[in-house]
Amino acid sequence: MTRILPHPLLSVALVLMWLMLTRFSLGHLVLGSVISILAGLALARIEPKAPRIRSWAPLLRLVAIVSVDIVRSNWAVAWLMLTNGRHGGRTSAFVIIPLRLHDPVALALLAIILTATPGTAWLEYDREAGTLLLHVFDMIDEEDWRVLIRDRYEALLLEAFA
Repeated sequence: MTRILPHPLLSVALVLMWLMLTRFSLGHLVLGSVISILAGLALARIEPKAPRIRSWAPLLRLVAIVSVDIVRSNWAVAWLMLTNGRHGGRTSAFVIIPLRLHDPVALALLAIILTATPGTAWLEYDREAGTLLLHVFDMIDEEDWRVLIRDRYEALLLEAFA
């Protein structure tokens, strides 16, 4: 059954949506069913493999660290926005950061962490070079950012997923 209908809830939801968008008839029921089965099969072919987590402890530490970093970064960005004219300008910049991560799930988590932290934005990842292009709202030292991401986030992700 799972080979024909790998995602039964998705297929049923698609048929129901199809019938709500069109008028109910036997033809629309059959057509909607065929389309929903094909959509479920297509999704099953592109579905990624389940992540293999080696250790949960680094992920728990990472959640705590990121939570504190997000709060601190919110305060820092708010302070910069409110006092920018009085205490001199800020310098935003792009920084290229070499990464040791290769696991797609770990890279996605790092992207979420960096983008959710105010003041930084993940822009591009070059798989061949293994580098990340990061935008920093208030750049002081590029090397500090490389060390921060390598030691604070990437090390824990490597520990959890490698």
